[in-house]
Amino acid sequence: MPEQSNDYRVAVFGAGGVGKSSLVLRFVKGTFRESYIPTVEDTYRQVISCDKSICTLQITDTTGSHQFPAMQRLSISKGHAFILVYSITSRQSLEELKPIYEQICEIKGDVDSIPIMLVGNKCDESPSREVESGEAEALARRWKCAFMETSAKLNHNVKELFQELLNLEKRRTVSLQIDGKKSKQQKRKEKLKGKCVLM
Repeated sequence: MPEQSNDYRVAVFGAGGVGKSSLVLRFVKGTFRESYIPTVEDTYRQVISCDKSICTLQITDTTGSHQFPAMQRLSISKGHAFILVYSITSRQSLEELKPIYEQICEIKGDVDSIPIMLVGNKCDESPSREVESGEAEALARRWKCAFMETSAKLNHNVKELFQELLNLEKRRTVSLQIDGKKSKQQKRKEKLKGKCVLM
């Protein structure tokens, strides 16, 4: 399939078994599968609104394995935004995100304007928690990225994760809403447009 120039490309990274595919499938198809099937690389598409026109949100679900460094570099170089997923039940999975984040910095240069979300998945498994949310929040601040905990299993914060990621995009206006319904914030912005302000 030819690449569309108006595609908005999101790459999802993380160690094997943290729930990258589960998050993407829950968002795109509304489904969840209990069994674990390792991913090499899958791409999913969702229609979204972009600068008042319709474009395609292209989500690349990457491998959790270290066997494909060239594919990882390509996903980073082509990506517009990044979701870095770890499992709250595995400190090791958080550690494995550090070289990926460093590689994003190396390939993209200045990451200040790039939407990046640090995501603690499997928050439904709190009794087995190894990573406290405060610790991940501190790392997100250091990385200058947003942070959220999710559960693909319970569908907790899944749509919110993707909407928040798009909200971080400052170079253009991207939104999951394409049905013409405007959020209160958008309506308020439009109401204020064109009004005179006394200085």
